[in-house]
Amino acid sequence: MALIVALMSRKPTGDLRRGWTTGACATAATKAALDALWGGAFPREIGITLPKGETPVFPLAHQEVGDGWAEVGITKDAGDDPDVTHGALIIARVTASDGGIVFKAGDGVGTVTMAGLPIEVGEPAINPVPRAMISGVIEEQANRYGKSPDICVTVAVPHGAEIALKTWNPRLGIKGGLSILGTTGIVRPFSCAAWIASIHRGIDVAVAGGQAHVAGCTGSTSEKVVQELFNLPDHAMLDMGDFAGGMLKYLAKHPVPRVTIGGGIGKITKLAQGAVDLHSSRTQVDFDALNTLSLSLGLADVRDANTALEAVTRAGNGLAQAIADQARIRVKEKVKKTIQHVDIVVIDRSGNILGKTK
Repeated sequence: MALIVALMSRKPTGDLRRGWTTGACATAATKAALDALWGGAFPREIGITLPKGETPVFPLAHQEVGDGWAEVGITKDAGDDPDVTHGALIIARVTASDGGIVFKAGDGVGTVTMAGLPIEVGEPAINPVPRAMISGVIEEQANRYGKSPDICVTVAVPHGAEIALKTWNPRLGIKGGLSILGTTGIVRPFSCAAWIASIHRGIDVAVAGGQAHVAGCTGSTSEKVVQELFNLPDHAMLDMGDFAGGMLKYLAKHPVPRVTIGGGIGKITKLAQGAVDLHSSRTQVDFDALNTLSLSLGLADVRDANTALEAVTRAGNGLAQAIADQARIRVKEKVKKTIQHVDIVVIDRSGNILGKTK
């Protein structure tokens, strides 16, 4: 489906194009549907004002009207962000409510089933800012047409249940589909903030559910190893990726009794050397320091190794164990005394454990 969102206020982020959140799309769809319900006609396109003043305009990708209801679909354009909901159709159906503004989850939108999220258990997974934005356009349209803002909004995303399997929603206890998200209405390409916010929500759910042990891993292989090693449930697994610092800073303020960090030897070596952003473009292994550690253990000279894995292959798993021990010390420094137990698990590319703190 062609993505032809007209952008009145879009500015590039470097060379990358930004996009609009599912919450912004649902807001625009609601406003356009009310034009049909109360005004008798669908607009060709619809503009909204975002929380920080941006005024995007969206073309309608779907429109339908019936007895006492109208619905509009907006195709989500996530810009150049690798967002799994890019291209999804966000549909809002409006009908009269028995009083006030009511939100319902349509097909492909999830329902909250676990405490810890900003939405109560049993409610549709439409986050607070999108709810406020949608409520705002309902009030705006009610004033325009001289109507009472007693509206039920049902938000749907066709195929949303399948798309949600690629997100954190199942782990966060959001069942049946996607969340309608967004705090600014804008999707910023490759947003570190968005990933870190997802880690924070995972911690919130774990804390609210009384989960005593959580694990942050750098990738799917280390996650599988750690989850099986400690027999952890899905909602205890935090998709840390490269953002060890973002996870540890939040855990220091929202502690759980036990934290495990798992990852490949390269990323855990950087963690052991004090890095908290583990991305290869932003931090590198200090091979002089790694060699000093290896020699201090009576192991091989690894100064000219090209990778941490090569260094461990040459020096033996004793070096991997020392790296795990040092990484544990660094993590304990970050969380201070708020976390009672910290474990580090170091793996190779095949998922074999090279080192593990005791």
